[in-house]
Amino acid sequence: MTFKGWPVEAVEFYEGLEADNSKAYWQEHKAEYEQLVKAPMEELLAELEADFGAGRVFRPYRDTRFSKDKTPYKLNCAAHLPGGYVSFSADGLFVGSGLYMPEAAQLASFRAAVADDRSGAELESIVATLRKHAYEVGAHDVLKTAPKGYAQDHPRIELLRNKGLVMSKSWPVGAWLGTKKAKDRVVTTLHAAQPLNDWIATHVG
Repeated sequence: MTFKGWPVEAVEFYEGLEADNSKAYWQEHKAEYEQLVKAPMEELLAELEADFGAGRVFRPYRDTRFSKDKTPYKLNCAAHLPGGYVSFSADGLFVGSGLYMPEAAQLASFRAAVADDRSGAELESIVATLRKHAYEVGAHDVLKTAPKGYAQDHPRIELLRNKGLVMSKSWPVGAWLGTKKAKDRVVTTLHAAQPLNDWIATHVG
């Protein structure tokens, strides 16, 4: 099958799930999820595989074991592939890539590379280029002060305070979402992420 985007009914499915996040709603509309939401995501991943690697769609069920929020279903359809992350929801489309929630050893390597004058300057240039092209660049968690072992006045303290580094872009729902333009935006973003991912592969692993 060829990826043709997500139809408006896929957006309506998530609008309904937001209003009634229950097993009853899910069972009544599961076929819509499978056909209108998940199937297009799988078609997109199939077309991206040659350039970005094999991807997989995340389960739609929330892990509520350690959460006060016991609603059972996620309000987005997300997928991971070696080159990044794609999410579709009633809010629109989100694409991201980079170093997300690294392990302690990875984080230590990341900070050492940021602090190094040569590799740190290279990363600064990559980040500046991404922001110039309207990509968000940041981390899931940012320290309020300098990490242990680094000076508060370090020239790259902004980057050092980040627990990882991710670039992303999101777009609100529009007619384009139901066309191949959705894939074009994903591809453009993942290609834009390549210099960052190459830097991470070289200096973090």
